[in-house]
Amino acid sequence: MYIKKAEGSISEFVWKSPILDSTDGLSTTVFTHCIFLPLQNRLPGIKVKYLLVVWLGIFVGSWVAYMHYSSYSELCRGHICRMIICDQYKKGIISGSTCKDLCEEHSLRFQHCLSSSPTQQVYSGLWKEKEVIIKCGIEEALKADSNPDSIPRRDVVLFDKPTRGTSMDEFKEMLLNFLKSNLGDQTSLAALVSQIITMADVNRDGKVSLAEAKSIWALLQLNEFLLMLSLHEKEHTSKLLGYCGDLYITEKIPHNSLYGADIPAFLQSLLPAAVHQVIHQWFAPAWPRRAKITIGLLEFVEEIFHGTYGNFYICETSFRNVGYNDKYDFKMVNLRKVATEMTIRGFLKGRHCEQNVDCTYGKDCMATCDKLMKQCKSDMVQPNLAKVCRLLQDYLLYGAPPDLKEELQKQLRTCMTLSGLASQMEVHHSLVLNNLKTLLWKKISNTKYS
Repeated sequence: MYIKKAEGSISEFVWKSPILDSTDGLSTTVFTHCIFLPLQNRLPGIKVKYLLVVWLGIFVGSWVAYMHYSSYSELCRGHICRMIICDQYKKGIISGSTCKDLCEEHSLRFQHCLSSSPTQQVYSGLWKEKEVIIKCGIEEALKADSNPDSIPRRDVVLFDKPTRGTSMDEFKEMLLNFLKSNLGDQTSLAALVSQIITMADVNRDGKVSLAEAKSIWALLQLNEFLLMLSLHEKEHTSKLLGYCGDLYITEKIPHNSLYGADIPAFLQSLLPAAVHQVIHQWFAPAWPRRAKITIGLLEFVEEIFHGTYGNFYICETSFRNVGYNDKYDFKMVNLRKVATEMTIRGFLKGRHCEQNVDCTYGKDCMATCDKLMKQCKSDMVQPNLAKVCRLLQDYLLYGAPPDLKEELQKQLRTCMTLSGLASQMEVHHSLVLNNLKTLLWKKISNTKYS
């Protein structure tokens, strides 16, 4: 039974246990009435739309959580990657400087999954008590067998070159021809071939075994690895620390976004652009530090324009592909979004087009379309610098010193209008880039930020 309490008490109704007074013949129905009758009297005061909003919020939240965790098993297959690599290592098919650590001593450990594609596995890891990034591709493995837990025969598909009986001279010729087709006929390629041979010789015996040769050849087929070798002298790319087969390890860049922090992928589509901008500005480094990072980015653009091994193009200019270290030195996070001039020329050659957008390699490496011949030309609509300046506009202008802001805005606007035509690249590109670097450096030089 229930007893009505005095006015001003905590609750209007208090349940009296049937065990203490079983003679009343009370049932659980009384308890239901006791609890819900007062609530029922209040329900008309609750607006239906509020209940609907709450329900909708719960539904959307549940859906986001489900999609996030259901995609994890598809994207994150590090255990398959490790299983394939170690299986081939134990068979003597592949070799590498980190194979023993990965497959025997287990001192190279996968930690957090960072993959954005099931065919390109990216993990943070720990190697010799140091944080690293581990990358390996399992595209051929997924094609080979529909069962993700089986060990595919990827050695037949990927590690097929060079074949047994290939001499060292023949292997060097293979490497040189490969580099010419991907980087162009540069005079410096012979030095790069020597560097590759030295890297392949894991046990430092002055010879390259078949397993060593197959491993380095497979790695060279990966665009990012090839670019890391080509740009290894530059300080703005991640350092290559080791490899096993076509799995390779790089240094971990502490801040893998231009703004220092990024919105989780499952929330990006739910938040409006204005909220994105506020969050980025909130987490962005102080303006002088952003100026220092920008100078590094401009130096990288300068380095890949007529570099030692030819020209390179940034084909997805996004703040998520660039970052910086703890000293606020710029680092290119994702070299997979960078392409060689030869790669783009091969893509454009003989390609049919109706307009410029039909001549796009990657996300934003767009060439011009010859509308009379209906074929793509080799001239880029925008050079790297113009695309980078567009990326930097919000990044640099927010919080910029008042005495600098007007001139900075003017130079960024000039930079964004640069044309990719070869006739205009040499003079205009260098002039605009140096002017922008000088403007920023003068502001932060002789300060603690420099």
